[in-house]
Amino acid sequence: MNQIIRDIESPLIKDKLPELHVGDTVKVFVKIIEGGKERTQGYEGVIIKRRGSGVGETITVRRVFQGIGIERVFPLHSPRIEKVKVQRRGHVRRSKLYYLRKRTGKATRIKEKIGGRKDVDSFADTASQAVSEPEASSEAQES
Repeated sequence: MNQIIRDIESPLIKDKLPELHVGDTVKVFVKIIEGGKERTQGYEGVIIKRRGSGVGETITVRRVFQGIGIERVFPLHSPRIEKVKVQRRGHVRRSKLYYLRKRTGKATRIKEKIGGRKDVDSFADTASQAVSEPEASSEAQES
């Protein structure tokens, strides 16, 4: 990308966005202006598409409301997006989940991603501590 464009976009890009992947169930909090009042409205659904980069990066979130599928496109770096909260990590093997449009009910379920690198590292640390503790206790019994 051109350096001039990067310099113009850099102050507009949000830093505190969670790591978002296709298949994740997210709750997007959007600022809504009704009359003269401003309020925040949550929109919860599954990310079926992610596109773009920089300021123009968007996610498409799909939810089913009263039996009708609704998809909404959110520009991630828009000032109207207050925050994005990941409710559940999904394990999928596609970059676009358009096949969910044809499915209904239980067929739309997505496997949950279990664990991750942080859990593996913390498990390894606790396992090493558990090994070192019995050795210390056996030395105390000998003396």
